[in-house]
Amino acid sequence: MVDAHRFLAEFGDPAERTCTVVTAELDWESGEGLLGIDNPAVWDAAYERGERHLGTAVIGLAFNCPLEEASPRIVRAMRLPDVAQRGFAYTAAGTAARLNGELTPELYAALRAAGPGRGSIAVNAVDDAMTFVPFRQLPLWLKGWKIASCVLDKLETWRLEASYALTDAREALRRRRSRR
Repeated sequence: MVDAHRFLAEFGDPAERTCTVVTAELDWESGEGLLGIDNPAVWDAAYERGERHLGTAVIGLAFNCPLEEASPRIVRAMRLPDVAQRGFAYTAAGTAARLNGELTPELYAALRAAGPGRGSIAVNAVDDAMTFVPFRQLPLWLKGWKIASCVLDKLETWRLEASYALTDAREALRRRRSRR
């Protein structure tokens, strides 16, 4: 498990991050430099133009802008037609949870709509929220999922331990029988 305090120390205090004008050259065709985007207005203009790699760019917004400014763009990117770019939007939501230790109500709603289950596109973002957002700040549905997830993980652990014990017992019996 990643230590939230160490992660936040490496990436800085979210309150100290502010959006500024992008100084690096952004290549919307190849996606190069988009992780450095730090101006929501540039992302909005690219969205209106229908540029590629908007999901990649929204990860940059999650890294470089305050949560309140990045959140609406992350939610919009979650509705992109390109599945890969939509996946990057969920990565951005997980990144926002890691960096800020919280998410906005609209991000929680988008994660809930995608579904928290193992087959969901949002599974990693939901896991990041459950890991990096304090339990008392999670919405009720996510608290329930966290508890259910812990119970399911424990049941799976017990099942595997029993399976390994049975396998070890069979092997011991086979070895004992082969010595005779």
